[in-house]
Amino acid sequence: MVDLSPVVDAGRWPAKAVVGEAVPIRATVFREGHDAVAATAVLVGPDGRDRSRTRMVDIAPGLDRFEGRLAPDSVGLWGFRVEGWSDPYGTWTHDASIKVEAGIDVELMLAEGALLLERAATRGEDGRLPEPAAQVLLGAVKALRDTSRPPQARLAAALSDPVRAVLDEHPLRDLVSPSPVYPLQVDRELALAGAWYEMFPRSAGAVRDPETGEWTSGTFRTAALELPRIAELGFDFVYLTPVHPIGTTYRKGRNNSLTALPGEPGSPYAIGSPDGGHDAIEPSLGTFEDFDAFVATARGLGLEVALDLALQASPDHPWVTEHPEWFTTRADGTIAYAENPPKKYQDIYPLNFDNDPEGIYQEIRRVLQVWIDHGVTAFRVDNPHTKPLPFWERLLADVRASHPEVIFLSEAFTRPAMMLNLARIGFHQSYTYFTWRNSKPEIEEYLREVSGEQGSWMRPSFWPTTHDILPPYLQQGGVAGFAVRAVLAALGSPTWGVYSGYELIENVPRPGVEEQIDNEKYEFKPRDWSRADQFGIAELIRRLNEIRHQHPALRQLRDLTVHPTTDDALVCFSRSLSAQDSPTGRPDTIIVVVNLDPFQTREGLVHLDLAALGLPRPGSDPTGLFVAHDILSDETYAWGSEVYVRLDPAVRVAHVVQADPA
Repeated sequence: MVDLSPVVDAGRWPAKAVVGEAVPIRATVFREGHDAVAATAVLVGPDGRDRSRTRMVDIAPGLDRFEGRLAPDSVGLWGFRVEGWSDPYGTWTHDASIKVEAGIDVELMLAEGALLLERAATRGEDGRLPEPAAQVLLGAVKALRDTSRPPQARLAAALSDPVRAVLDEHPLRDLVSPSPVYPLQVDRELALAGAWYEMFPRSAGAVRDPETGEWTSGTFRTAALELPRIAELGFDFVYLTPVHPIGTTYRKGRNNSLTALPGEPGSPYAIGSPDGGHDAIEPSLGTFEDFDAFVATARGLGLEVALDLALQASPDHPWVTEHPEWFTTRADGTIAYAENPPKKYQDIYPLNFDNDPEGIYQEIRRVLQVWIDHGVTAFRVDNPHTKPLPFWERLLADVRASHPEVIFLSEAFTRPAMMLNLARIGFHQSYTYFTWRNSKPEIEEYLREVSGEQGSWMRPSFWPTTHDILPPYLQQGGVAGFAVRAVLAALGSPTWGVYSGYELIENVPRPGVEEQIDNEKYEFKPRDWSRADQFGIAELIRRLNEIRHQHPALRQLRDLTVHPTTDDALVCFSRSLSAQDSPTGRPDTIIVVVNLDPFQTREGLVHLDLAALGLPRPGSDPTGLFVAHDILSDETYAWGSEVYVRLDPAVRVAHVVQADPA
C-alpha cells in the first residue's frame, strides 16, 4: 500500500484530530493479479492498544483508493494504521457470478464457495464469529451443497444480504499486510471549532475627564462588565491583548506617532517596566486578584480566557538589565529594536534566541505556567514566525504534556512554508490569508485548500479584521460588507474570530495603511455598544454562532464542497456529515450561498452536487428535491440540483440552508 493519509512528512509530526471527529484515513491498496483486495483502518489508542477498526471503502473505483473513518474518544497522542488484505470472498463472488451465469464450472464454483464460507464460519480463536453470525454462513454453506436446488438459487444464498453483512463486519482476510502506525494528535473540540472575541481590557470602562482631557484606564473589573454581552453573542473565547506593564522609553503615541503625549497609554506590546515583565500585570488594570475575578466571571458565562503571548520586551523590561545577552547588540553598543521595513518599533526589543537559548526557554516556560495557573486556557501567539521552530516544537510539546487543555493560536501572516510548518510542529490553530481573499475565485480556491489535505495539520482561523488589519474590502463595503465577511468567516471555517468594534462597523483607515485610524494599540477606545443595534451585525454574529453550535457539520473542517454558480459574485459551498459520522446520529448538511457584492443585487443559478450533500437520502424524493430551510431568515424553499438565487445586500447577503429530505 502507498499514499497513506493523514500523514505529515512521513510521520515526523502527528496529524491532528479532536475528540469525536470522524478522521478520514486513506490509502492506495493493490496487489498483483486479479484477486480482490480490501483494507481495514485501525485506530490505536495512547496506550498502544487497538481501539477501533473499520473496513475501508473504495472511493475511486479503478484507482485502488480506499477510505475509512474512525473517531477517537479522548485527548492524547493516538495512532492509526492501515491493513491491506486479499479478499477471498470478494474474489469468489466476482468469479462465481460470472461463471454460474455462463454455465462454466458451475459445481466447482459452488463447491469452492462452500469451502470458503465454511472456513469463514469456523475460524480459530482470534477470528471466531459470534454464534448467530456463524450460523448465517453455515446456512449458506448448506444451501451451496444442496444439489436438489437450481445453481442460481444456491449461488443467491451465498450472495444474500445477511451473508454480505456478516462478512462486512467480520471479513475473511488473507495475506494481511499492515502499514506502520502513524501518529495522530487528538485535542479537545475547541482546538478545532471555536469562536474568539478580541478585546483591549483597558478600553472597557476607560473614562476621559471632559475638563482636563486626562484618561482613567479601564480595569479587569470594568472589563468583566463586558463579558455578558460577549457571551450572549455566542463566543467561546474572550481574547485579551497583553495585560503586562508597559514601558515608557520610546513610548508610541496616538496613531503610532513617535512621541507620546502625557497620559497616552502606549502600546501593550511594548512589554515591561519597573513594575515587572511578562509575569506581571499593568498596575492600571488591577491586580492578580482582579484578573482571577475576571477569569471566574468569564467561566461562569461559558467563556474561556485567551491571552496574547508576545515574546519581546520594551527597553524598560527587567530582562534588559538582568539578561542583556538575550538581545542583539549592534556595533555601537545599543540594543537593536524591532523593524519590519518601513515600519520601526523603537519601543520594542526582539529576543535573540541564538544567545542563551536554554535560559530563554526556561523563562518563557515559567511565564506560561504563571498564566495557566491563573486560569488562561489559550494563547494567541504574536509573530511566532520570528522565533525558531525548534523552540516552539519543544515548548508546545512540553505544555501539551502537562496541560493538554491549553490551546495555541499562531498569528503568523507570513510565507506559506513557515505558516504550514508552525502548524505541523504543534500549533493548534493558525491565522490565515482569508482576510485578503475577496473575489469569487480567490475564496473558492482558499476554501478548498484549507479544508483539503492541509486540514490534517493546519486548522485555519478566519478573522475578517484584527487590531492591526483593516482590509480594503471592509473599508469600502459598509454594513453589507461586514455582514458578508462575517458569514464567510463563521461558516467557512470551524474556528473564527472578530476584533472588538466589528459590531459597530469601524471601517475608517489611517491614510495609506490597512489599519484603523486611531488604532486601539496606542490609545483608549471605549465604545457605545447601544449603537450596535442600528447596524444588525451584532445580531448576525449571535445568530451565526448559534447556528455553529447547533450544527455539527459546521464544527468540522474536512468535508467542504464548493458548488458552481453562474454569477461571478455568488459563492456557494456546503458542509455535510453523514449520520454515521455525526455526534447526533443524524445527517447534517448546511449549504451557504453568499453575495460578495456589498452594493448590488446579484442573481443566478447554483448547480448543487447532490451526491456531495448526501442526497437523495433513503426514503426521500428520488428526483433529488429537498426542503431547503434558510435558518437565517426562517424561510423554506424546495431546492434540487439547480437552484435560482437572488440576493439583495440591502436585505440579505446570504442564504444559510439546512437541507432536509423532501
